[in-house]
Amino acid sequence: MEIILIVLFTLGILVWLVFLFDALIGLRHLDALEKEPELETGPLLSVIVAARNEENQIGASVHSQLKQTYRHIEWILVNDRSTDDTGKLMDELQGEDQRVKVLHINELPEGWLGKNHALYKGTLQASGKWLLFTDADVRFEEEAFAKALHYFERYELDLLTAAPNLSANRFWLKSFVAFFLFGFSYFKRPWMANNPNSKIGTGIGAFNLVSKEAYESFGTHEKIKMRPDDDLQLGMKMKKAGCRQRIVTALQLIEVEWYGSLKQAFVGLEKNTFAGLNYRISMVFFSIFGVFITNVLPFLTIFSTNKTIVLLSIGNIVASGILYVVIIKRMTLFSPALFLVLPITALLFIYSIIRASYLTFKRGGIVWRGTTYRLSELREKE
Repeated sequence: MEIILIVLFTLGILVWLVFLFDALIGLRHLDALEKEPELETGPLLSVIVAARNEENQIGASVHSQLKQTYRHIEWILVNDRSTDDTGKLMDELQGEDQRVKVLHINELPEGWLGKNHALYKGTLQASGKWLLFTDADVRFEEEAFAKALHYFERYELDLLTAAPNLSANRFWLKSFVAFFLFGFSYFKRPWMANNPNSKIGTGIGAFNLVSKEAYESFGTHEKIKMRPDDDLQLGMKMKKAGCRQRIVTALQLIEVEWYGSLKQAFVGLEKNTFAGLNYRISMVFFSIFGVFITNVLPFLTIFSTNKTIVLLSIGNIVASGILYVVIIKRMTLFSPALFLVLPITALLFIYSIIRASYLTFKRGGIVWRGTTYRLSELREKE
């Protein structure tokens, strides 16, 4: 057993160093949108917001958008079968500003996820050169659109995605969000979207800005109609199709409360955890094993009586800690000191993977915003 641990931890240190080297290079090319000048005038921007039962969020989000310094904008607000006052609030917003259009959807056609269908229907009503897909709970500083459009034009892009500030008020939720971003960053390597020679792309639901021409040439949301992680897949698949893409951070310009509590985070991850693992049981076990070996076990074996194992455990903790600090300082406004509870947060993340995978199989699919989608349908559209 000790020999196995020595081999695993030796390999672990090497892997962490590779991840660290990759991140240091990649993050050097990750721009902060705050530093970008504003585009004062230009073509029409169509902002498409799909919402289902978002009565507590939609008003504040859209009002923050209506204050944008870039004025040549239209909004397509899509009410996706809401059972609360979301639709009513959208109609009121339309009455406040003539640039706002509202589309009410009452039925979901077969073969579509609700949000993906709503966004697609919204694009059919859009007249802009650019399309901005954003969520109903995102809030923007007034210069956010102008800076993003200037950056988009400067790099002659087809797609720009921006990482927002993911706000969280509770300690364990903060640590969970930080761990999620940490894991996502070294697993998906989002900075590679900025490398024109790479086919790796990314997308973030809070801010996916695309040229309408590129979006339609790619095939629209019809290409990802049954993907719960539609935002990520849009970026990944458009980049793979040859579109010019970049990712930036916008921590001072865009903010979203990812989830209100740790419990809500567990529930929210039910819909896309298994999708993110390509609907494969082998990937579920690999993820659980990988997270435990790399982010939990070294904190336990540091108390081993074997000095070699102790030293290798310390090496893994230090290497992963440096990478954690590098990523968290660049991608969030959280304190890197959250690394001190990393093993506990990693166990919470393992629990979320097990919980989401179990419930997906138990239900035979995922439940998202009150609609059930069968696993057989989700896999069929892969």
